[in-house]
Amino acid sequence: MPDAEDARLAELLVEAAREASALALAMKARGFKQWTKAHASPVTDADIALDRLLKERLLPARPHFGWLSEETPDNHARPNHPAVVAVAPTDGRRALAGGLPDCTVPLPVLRD
Repeated sequence: MPDAEDARLAELLVEAAREASALALAMKARGFKQWTKAHASPVTDADIALDRLLKERLLPARPHFGWLSEETPDNHARPNHPAVVAVAPTDGRRALAGGLPDCTVPLPVLRD
């Protein structure tokens, strides 16, 4: 049974994911800027914007958490945190950039 802190964390994550999803849909309606990063991986301005939004929403609420994201340089202090938010701002970015609906905003929290 989750405790009260786990319930508050789940609520925070759901709220952040909904806000990020709304931003992604708004950006999709305007059209994405897209480019290729290392290893021929596509990236859009939505990936960067969602990463920033999620970091701004989650880390102030949980300052003791670490951060791991595809779109943010790794912080080598990350392993010293009791929990880490592991973000793929838009899982399914090729689908999203291609106009398909198969995309999600995953926000797993990794704990020791």
